[in-house]
Amino acid sequence: MNIRCETLLDYSAIAEVNTLAFQGETEAKLIEKIRSSDRYIPELSLVAEIQGKIVGHILYSYIDLVNEEILPVLGLAPLAVHPEFQKQEIGSTLVKASLEIADTRGDAIVIVLGHPAFYSRLGFQPSVHYQIESPFPVADEFFMVKTLSSYEKKYQGKVVYPPAFNGV
Repeated sequence: MNIRCETLLDYSAIAEVNTLAFQGETEAKLIEKIRSSDRYIPELSLVAEIQGKIVGHILYSYIDLVNEEILPVLGLAPLAVHPEFQKQEIGSTLVKASLEIADTRGDAIVIVLGHPAFYSRLGFQPSVHYQIESPFPVADEFFMVKTLSSYEKKYQGKVVYPPAFNGV
């Protein structure tokens, strides 16, 4: 398996993986909106390839953590693996590789709304442990945070997603 940054030539394959994985076009459309926004981070949009075929994709973008100041933090969304390749550690490999890049870049935290059984294995914890409030009415265990080397206690407050996420 090869993990690398996405390129323009990958866009249609990424859309297909997301559409199949999520059984609809919502996430593929979200990716398009994020790419055309100022919140897009090209070096944190990665694909997983097997024999030249894109079988997985992960995307991070900037979201805001609002308290006494507004701090840009990483939001992980979406993460998709082609249904034929799920349960083969491709998603975990994408998360681990991307977290290393984010840490090297000096990012402080990653926020995700996702399945606790999956993300807790990768070091994510409920955001309430860090005084970080979800903007969604979900149970605490689904809204999670992973701290990176640059984390400081100032990263507290309410998460605000940018307009690209409207309607998701």
